[in-house]
Amino acid sequence: METSSPRSVVLIHGLWYGAVSLALVGRRLRKRSFETHAFGYPTLRQSLPANAAALREFIAKLDLDQVDLVGHSLGGLVILRMLDEYGDIPPGRVVLLGSPVHGSAVARRVAERRYFRPLVGQARAALEAGFSHAPAGRETGIIAGSRSIGVGRIFGGLSEPNDGTVSLAECRLEGADECILPVTHTGLVVAPSVVRAAARFLTEGKF
Repeated sequence: METSSPRSVVLIHGLWYGAVSLALVGRRLRKRSFETHAFGYPTLRQSLPANAAALREFIAKLDLDQVDLVGHSLGGLVILRMLDEYGDIPPGRVVLLGSPVHGSAVARRVAERRYFRPLVGQARAALEAGFSHAPAGRETGIIAGSRSIGVGRIFGGLSEPNDGTVSLAECRLEGADECILPVTHTGLVVAPSVVRAAARFLTEGKF
């Protein structure tokens, strides 16, 4: 009897973190029979369009017939920009982990302060802009945190609920399924419950 091939997943990290930040997510997904690939990119030194183009090239080199995409924070914006710009990405599902798809109030406040501005670098434009809807033709799921511990408190606070860095309102995307978990922004890449939810969505197309 033939066995189905494992779903291939590309993991895209967020601002400051680096690809290693999603190593635990990758390991847990592999235990659930997913095939994972980690994409790394310069979050501060390169623009969103440039990082989206680099992600497209990375996926093309994998030469896959199907690819799911999981992005944390800024990584989710890289995914959405790539799918907006390019029509040659293999079919697959999308999961965004705490991605500020409507822009980030915290990032805007950081950018307003001259001494803190380097903390967002070239990502500033991406974190201040937004996306209005889920990618056409792709089942998209959003996992957002509701444990409000993080840098948001330092820079003026956030509307509730939030994960300490990004609010739920900033994560919501028209046409996407939604899952809210009691984790922080960093917890989105370490909590087992997040991987369980992501794996279910990648397998079934719903939470």
